[in-house]
Amino acid sequence: MGKKLSPKAKKRLRILLILFIFYVILTAWGYVMQTVKYKVKSDKLDKGLRIVFISDLHNCFYGGTDQSALIDRVHDAAPDIVVFGGDVIDMWGGTKHALTLMRALSNEYPCFYSPGNHEEMRSDIEDFYNEARKICPVLMGEDHADITVTGQDIRLFGAINAQVCYKYSTQLQECFDDLDDEHYNILVAHQPEDIDYYLGEGFNTDKDFDLILSGHAHGGQWRIPKLLDQGLYAPQQGLFPKYTTGMYHYGDTVHIISRGLAKPLRMIFIPRIFNRPEFSIIDINR
Repeated sequence: MGKKLSPKAKKRLRILLILFIFYVILTAWGYVMQTVKYKVKSDKLDKGLRIVFISDLHNCFYGGTDQSALIDRVHDAAPDIVVFGGDVIDMWGGTKHALTLMRALSNEYPCFYSPGNHEEMRSDIEDFYNEARKICPVLMGEDHADITVTGQDIRLFGAINAQVCYKYSTQLQECFDDLDDEHYNILVAHQPEDIDYYLGEGFNTDKDFDLILSGHAHGGQWRIPKLLDQGLYAPQQGLFPKYTTGMYHYGDTVHIISRGLAKPLRMIFIPRIFNRPEFSIIDINR
């Protein structure tokens, strides 16, 4: 007969089992998509505008490789436009799941895409951009896009960050150069820590974007409500970051940061704790 466990060993085993169950629950939490709604006010949009913002997908899929869960979520939201923020793919691996989603949604909604740092680290990025341009406008610097929604003129811009980024050094300045107050101006700028630059610091401009959309920070990875609302760590910001999630107001400019849709295995191989993947809906009204 096997040797019976001592009371002390049984207690340790129970503790380990509880910790393991707790870890599994926290890890599973990081896979469950959450819809987050933002309400923005603007005197420029009398008839309103609804945006679905999909950020930091990292080539993940929801509801099977056909992206059915994400597509259904977009249908339920019934947006006027869909904006794909940076890092729809990773610096490594495939691009199929991201392109599947982009193609499916572009058949039903006006779609726009602005890249992030992961795209720019790929050796085959021009091939991906060429595929993306067949689907929707790719927003980078002077390559902005105009759309009219219920008689309202919207202009969308894109900048990976505010600094020199690989072969690009003037994206943000090009965005400022094409700002037009006759439009509602949206900047999709992947890295939120550069907010001072997006607001014009260091640039020869007196114009402001109406709305800035960012991602990149993944909600700070590990969040604890009331204690670590912005999370534990974010790229470029380090420990205890300042900008990882939520909505900020700077005069007439609104800055929204999505926690993104990357699942744990796409996030430096650590789980998201109290930090579900975010599906963002933005309603802009007068």
